[in-house]
Amino acid sequence: MEYQRRVVDDELTDLLGSTGAVVVEGPKAVGKTETARQRAASEVRLDVDVNSRELARIDPSLLLTGPTPRLIDEWQIEPNLWNHVRREVDSRRGLTGQFILTGSAVPADDATRHTGAGRIARLRMRPMSLYETGHSTGDVSLSAMFAGESPRASDTGLTIPQIIDRVCVGGWPAFAGKSPEEAQRAMRSYLDEIARTDIQALGTVIRDPSKVKRVLRSIARNVATQASDTTIAADVGGSDAPLDRKTVARFQDALDRLMIIEDLPAWTPELRSRIRLRTAATRHFVDPSLAVAALNASPAQLLKDLNFFGLLFESLVVRDLRVYLQKSGGRLLHYRDSESLEVDVILEMEDERWAAIEVKLGIGQIDDGAKTLLKFSQKIDTTRCGEPTFLAVVTATGSGYRRDDGVYVLPIGTLKP
Repeated sequence: MEYQRRVVDDELTDLLGSTGAVVVEGPKAVGKTETARQRAASEVRLDVDVNSRELARIDPSLLLTGPTPRLIDEWQIEPNLWNHVRREVDSRRGLTGQFILTGSAVPADDATRHTGAGRIARLRMRPMSLYETGHSTGDVSLSAMFAGESPRASDTGLTIPQIIDRVCVGGWPAFAGKSPEEAQRAMRSYLDEIARTDIQALGTVIRDPSKVKRVLRSIARNVATQASDTTIAADVGGSDAPLDRKTVARFQDALDRLMIIEDLPAWTPELRSRIRLRTAATRHFVDPSLAVAALNASPAQLLKDLNFFGLLFESLVVRDLRVYLQKSGGRLLHYRDSESLEVDVILEMEDERWAAIEVKLGIGQIDDGAKTLLKFSQKIDTTRCGEPTFLAVVTATGSGYRRDDGVYVLPIGTLKP
């Protein structure tokens, strides 16, 4: 199969040119190995090679010998390799681009694993965005907007049923050519494997796959909301007693270490008034297709429940914006205050430039989104935070333009980094 170019390709090249090793982290099936192979000159795969795992226990240095960059795939299977790579990078006295490590889980930190600061750079890899799968025209560049360019894009022709299909298929390279039904069958098996095997492999005390699945379903039901651990615990318990809140927190920690969930933290800017800010994170899977699979939903069911699908669409937008903003050093957050004013996504750059985005599924909701953004912008103390670079409503369909009030309208199928 021909390699599908990823947004992180250039970032990986840049990091290999400046550090001794790069660890590419992301959930299983996101395409880490194939992306790393585009740069690697040799490789060792711990997930499929029993002999290599044995060598890692007996003499790890033998696995580090080979043409560079040398790919060590699924390094976390033998976590002691981390420190051996770090020391090997030191011994090569400043040579860059020596190793690429890929990992589908984050091992528990302990006193024996050095951070690798200055030697090993981290690169997060997520499922493919619509731009990477060929479902975005790329007419609107986020980086250009942060540079002051006003967006303009013609109608993409995408429809709500087509967007539903993209949510069901997700951004997984292996499923790119599959139908929504085929992709969802694969995603349900993926979650089964997470519940039965992968969480156990982390060394957690979680032993009941059925409870893992119930937690996954509850998170899916509460996607793109600030549902608390207590809410999830009560939901998982159902008619029985609620699951213990601390138990839910352990489940979520394990899912976070497997990079299956990726919540959106709260933004805490300086405000003009004494309004209190809410600090609960917004719940998201790394890809909205996981939420669909956890609920065993179908495209037809989602089309009949557009209120819920609107939350899944918001999760799709968050996934794509994370992919687009990563290289420029930006991060995503959300805003909510005690007066129930809520903004879906805040884009914050390293140099403190920022922008605010409301996500609206329908064109008829654009006015409401713009009003929310303008009201929100009046609350921010811009003498401390600076003026927003832009305010925008991201929609599922239509064309891209600047409204008379200055708010941009950006169809998801027009965006790129």
